[in-house]
Amino acid sequence: MYRFIALGLLLLLINTGFANDTGKSEEKSRLIVLTDIENEPDDAQSLVRFLTYTNQWDVKGLIATTSIWQQDEVADWRIYEILEAYEKVRPNLVKHADGYPTYDYLKSIVKTGLPKYGMNGVGPGQDSEGSEWIIRELEKDDPRPLWVIVWGGPNTLAQALWKLKQNKSEEELSRLIDKLRVYTISDQDDSGPWMRKTFPDLFYIASPGYEHNGRGGYHFGTWTGISGDTFHGRFSGANREVISEEWINENIQNNHGPLGAEYPDVEYLMEGDTPSFFHLIENGLNDPNHPNQGGWGGRYEHYTPHMRNFYFEPETRPFWTNAQDEVYSEIDERHHTRIQATIWRWREAYQNDFAARMDWCTQSYEEANHPPRVKTGLPDTLEVKAGEQVQLKASGSTDPDGDKLSHHWIYYREAGNSVYGRNMKGENTPAVSFQAPDMGQFPQYMHFVLEVTDDGTPPLTRYDRVVVKVK
Repeated sequence: MYRFIALGLLLLLINTGFANDTGKSEEKSRLIVLTDIENEPDDAQSLVRFLTYTNQWDVKGLIATTSIWQQDEVADWRIYEILEAYEKVRPNLVKHADGYPTYDYLKSIVKTGLPKYGMNGVGPGQDSEGSEWIIRELEKDDPRPLWVIVWGGPNTLAQALWKLKQNKSEEELSRLIDKLRVYTISDQDDSGPWMRKTFPDLFYIASPGYEHNGRGGYHFGTWTGISGDTFHGRFSGANREVISEEWINENIQNNHGPLGAEYPDVEYLMEGDTPSFFHLIENGLNDPNHPNQGGWGGRYEHYTPHMRNFYFEPETRPFWTNAQDEVYSEIDERHHTRIQATIWRWREAYQNDFAARMDWCTQSYEEANHPPRVKTGLPDTLEVKAGEQVQLKASGSTDPDGDKLSHHWIYYREAGNSVYGRNMKGENTPAVSFQAPDMGQFPQYMHFVLEVTDDGTPPLTRYDRVVVKVK
């Protein structure tokens, strides 16, 4: 465990209990997946993981699309193949958690976009089953945001928005755009920059740009932290063991039923699309509507990036994009300040969580591990005055399997607006205290995350976050 004390932030051991629920959301997120599945193995890998978490979401569509790497065909057949494997393991999954959708339902929401590339598939006469489905879901009388997570080219979404723009009043279009949340894995066709420019109020998360003749580069994307190990040829400091071929074989592919058998071998990057739904997993770490908080899916800030987009033209407006975290790695005993670190800092936790879900596909409830339920017992925002002694302590911790729990308080500096200290992970203790620093006349927000891990196999982690507002 990396641990260091920043500018006098003193952690005091206090005997207390701690934590409860996995997340703070009271309702399931609505989401639609756009995937250029079969352009390479990682979409199929991400879909296998995605299906093991579908009990947490209200999945509204699985749409096969094109991308720069697969320009004139869509592969909905591969989605059906993986769903057939899911059907076989679902009876076991529901022994571990409620809410897994039926195979028949998921099969009914598989749709296709046009087998056309980018903006060639946007405009008059370019409607598709997929674009009409997006419109249908967006127009439903449902106050919840609709997340569209994009693993390939987003032109099916672009066509839906193009048609709405032609047929809706400005007021109605604005209302629909306000309900939409988009997360794209970089730009994999030219419709992404078009949407960001044409719909300036559209909530959009992306690392813009793509790899083309040595210009731009996916290695500049936050999402590569899911399994990327190097940066400019140097080791990143991330845990490589839990993304190794051996680990994947043992924990995912082999002896984990039909769904694990559908997880293909890694060719380029393991599960490059998975960060698009990581931030929607109810683990208590983050609110998906606030990408600057940081979580398994990375951390993003709202600004106009200098990086040129798919057209190699400047971006026209701010959106949620790359941000850096400073993370200490025990592997190489160095600090790393990179955008990818906002994801790989959590790698052991999210890989162990996936391994446990794959165990759920074949094991009984008694054989498998289940995550702890975490709650600090504190308000989401705790207001204090400069110089005041602040105590953060957890209470009410439980584990469904009766496992022993460890708990660490993490000071997540970049998630707030405080310039105080450095990121820090404390000793194994349910409580910490420190003196609120005096940082000037404007309020400062300091983010503290309670990380709770059980001692089951594999060990599972859940979180709760407290924001300390220093006045």
